[in-house]
Amino acid sequence: MSSVDYAAIKQDVLALLKEKNCGPILIRLSWHDAGTFDVKDKSGGPRGAMRFETGESCWGANAGLDIARNLLKPIHEKYPAVPHADFWAFAAVVAVEFMGGPHVTFREGRKDAADASHCVSDGRLPDGDKGADHIRNIFYRMGFDDKDIVALSGAHTVGRCRPERSGFEGPWTAEPFVFDNSYYKDLFNKEWKPATSSKGCPQFNHSETGTMMLSTDLALTTDAAFSPLAKQYSENQEAFFKDFATAFQKLQELGWTNLTEVQW
Repeated sequence: MSSVDYAAIKQDVLALLKEKNCGPILIRLSWHDAGTFDVKDKSGGPRGAMRFETGESCWGANAGLDIARNLLKPIHEKYPAVPHADFWAFAAVVAVEFMGGPHVTFREGRKDAADASHCVSDGRLPDGDKGADHIRNIFYRMGFDDKDIVALSGAHTVGRCRPERSGFEGPWTAEPFVFDNSYYKDLFNKEWKPATSSKGCPQFNHSETGTMMLSTDLALTTDAAFSPLAKQYSENQEAFFKDFATAFQKLQELGWTNLTEVQW
């Protein structure tokens, strides 16, 4: 049994989610902490490296994540024994469930990077204006397969792009704080027209709803391997939830062994 009171942490995170409606950015924080992993040399992965002023926190792909870190900081200070990597991962799974998504297994035991010298080089996170080959290069490097890629892409069912952070602009779905399979439904059921964000970045818009998709999103509908999986998730939310929970746990645990499950 864990010596950490995760039930209390959960209640504190839930209170934050209710007050600030910040679920999507908490998921993004955990995702980007973990998504630097390289399965070949075991570098990167979830180890709280964005807490330093230099290194990964300065990447363009991580713009705005200081907001998530600062929102969580007062809660984390109450539980100083919990590594940042564990804390960020736990906050994310609480956020997924809070917004209506699946219960994701959480296991503790990650260790934080000691200092910024342990940060990896930029370029390990996905670029939204690329296609299927780029997605595979990023995710295969972490040890994922096509099914994992399509399931994890479903995190875009919540949140929005902000031009001052990514250059892209708008929410993916009409209800960006509801975790369901709307993302996949919209991919197939809406007409996406080429557009440009206010920062000049290429994206695809659905004018009637004010929603948008990125090139990496639409790749799920055109790639021969991705498309059947995305179509299945558009028709079967239960299948999406099951596969997302499995893939997100795998993402959050990249590079770590001997973790201990926490009942939450």
